[in-house]
Amino acid sequence: MSNYNSILIAVDFSEASEQVISRGLLTASQNHASTFLVHVVEHLPPIDFGYEPLSSPDWYNNEEEIIKHAEKNIIALAKKHAIPVSHARVLSGSPKHEIIQFAKDNNIDLIVIGSHGRHGLQRLLGSTAYPVLHNASCDALAVRIKE
Repeated sequence: MSNYNSILIAVDFSEASEQVISRGLLTASQNHASTFLVHVVEHLPPIDFGYEPLSSPDWYNNEEEIIKHAEKNIIALAKKHAIPVSHARVLSGSPKHEIIQFAKDNNIDLIVIGSHGRHGLQRLLGSTAYPVLHNASCDALAVRIKE
């Protein structure tokens, strides 16, 4: 087993996040590694019924509120699990891209992310884990979510 110095735990604030955090913290403990807790707010522009992007100041205000709410949640999770608040981050953009980029920018050795084990169309439409596992420049651990 590799010695990891820095572990990124990616969460989506679902109940499954606790399983991912537990596995990430266990691995961090076994390796005496520092941990980072990250949530990505997916930036999706609002679409009207004609599938045209809308330009509205309300959208930007709403996105700011979503980010503020996510920041409160990530800080609460960090405190609950004794992760330094300075290592808890909310990013905005594509979860797949932002997780991989954060790992590169912060010399992360291991990304821990949840996976529902879906196949076919479900995986193509909703999985963040799959592209992270296959495109990260560091090791990645997919925690199978027990539902």
